[in-house]
Amino acid sequence: QVQLVESGGGLVQAGGSLRLSCAASGSISRIIVMGWYRQGPGKQRELVAAITTGGSTNYVDSVKGRFTISRDGAKDTVYLQMNSLKPKDTAVYYCNVKRWGSKGTVDYWGQGTQVTVSS
Repeated sequence: QVQLVESGGGLVQAGGSLRLSCAASGSISRIIVMGWYRQGPGKQRELVAAITTGGSTNYVDSVKGRFTISRDGAKDTVYLQMNSLKPKDTAVYYCNVKRWGSKGTVDYWGQGTQVTVSS
């Protein structure tokens, strides 16, 4: 099992910045990818950004150039630096970890943290 604890959400004005953190603990030795998803009101959950253990990153087009995902391997923590925030970035942000299990990959989710961007 992997436990994920998120922090850093909140209310910010358009153009502002926030930094999300997600600390992983437990069975972390076989983690493949750490990332962030979001779910806005009335919308499906979508991948925002992800980073592999090798450092490769992936972003949804709408956040490229504004968000940066990074990982501190020593602390088993993944960060999402969000700059130039827009009202459309308002959503609950979920930390996600993919880990090799005995029968393939397994997803673990954080509890979610609310990000609200006011216009």
